[in-house]
Amino acid sequence: MLVLAVESSCDETAIAIYDGRGGQLLAHRVHSQTDVHTAYGGVVPELAARDHMRRLPTLARGAMSDAGLGYDRLDAVAYTAGPGLAGALMTGAAFAKGLATARGLPALAINHLEGHLLAPMLGEDPPSFPFLALLVSGGHSQLIEVAAVGRYRLLGESLDDAVGEAFDKSAKLMGLGYPGGAALSRLAEEGDPTAIPFTRPMINRPGLDLSFSGLKTAVANAVAAGYPHQDVAASFERTVIDTLEIKLRRALDQTGLERLVVAGGVAANRPLRARLTAMMSARDGTAYFPEIALCTDNAAMIALAGYLRLSAGERDPSAGFSVRARWPLEMLAAPGQGQAA
Repeated sequence: MLVLAVESSCDETAIAIYDGRGGQLLAHRVHSQTDVHTAYGGVVPELAARDHMRRLPTLARGAMSDAGLGYDRLDAVAYTAGPGLAGALMTGAAFAKGLATARGLPALAINHLEGHLLAPMLGEDPPSFPFLALLVSGGHSQLIEVAAVGRYRLLGESLDDAVGEAFDKSAKLMGLGYPGGAALSRLAEEGDPTAIPFTRPMINRPGLDLSFSGLKTAVANAVAAGYPHQDVAASFERTVIDTLEIKLRRALDQTGLERLVVAGGVAANRPLRARLTAMMSARDGTAYFPEIALCTDNAAMIALAGYLRLSAGERDPSAGFSVRARWPLEMLAAPGQGQAA
């Protein structure tokens, strides 16, 4: 089965083609809208939708050329239907469904978060089920027990700012622009991570929930007090990583799992990857991460999730489509147990 996938949940426009028969990613193209939204200090939903509309046809033609295929070779189309920005999702869904209808192909709506969870399976050493997953991005911070594809149990989540959101907002407080998470991490390399004793949030409370809004406020206070920005950045980053490690140790002890998957945009953070790799090694376990290019929003992960569900017989209804700005993972069923053809 050759699956073309479309991702348009926020401010990345992406197309990928996955060959399920060989387990091979044949093409993967991403266009970032950073330049479109930088002037506004954040993503403008209407501008995001318009840019998706402009970019999708060109990206699709480029991906087909990269794969050396004609549209007549495709077997199915998968697309992100949520969660995300409704207008951006609608643009990608309309393009995907239009292509599927024109070619007489089955199509399937895919959950963006499930795509992130499965992204490490595109690597050379994919994780086996079951595993504990840490999903950390600009919009989500969740600890999830993953028994199999479509079998997810939420263990804890952020009660306010997601980790990626806290990175970006803290970067903005230091004048690093938007998006600032990666810039903050680069600045942190020059600072002293012990310079400012930020409180690690919610570690003294039972449970696995997270909270980062208070840490963001502490960063604002440190900046106002005149601390060097590189020390603020380094102390902030260390505090976030410390907090995540503590919560993950609890989750691993609670579940007895020996494999950890870390996915989402923040999974590209190299100090986080190093810390969690060392933690799992010390526990005789293994940490898995997507390739750096597959940490941020991309269509490759949607193509893989689409293949797994399409090959189990799942299909969209032939007429119409819908998107969901909110779509919790817990609503999903295992492949073949959801909507079938």
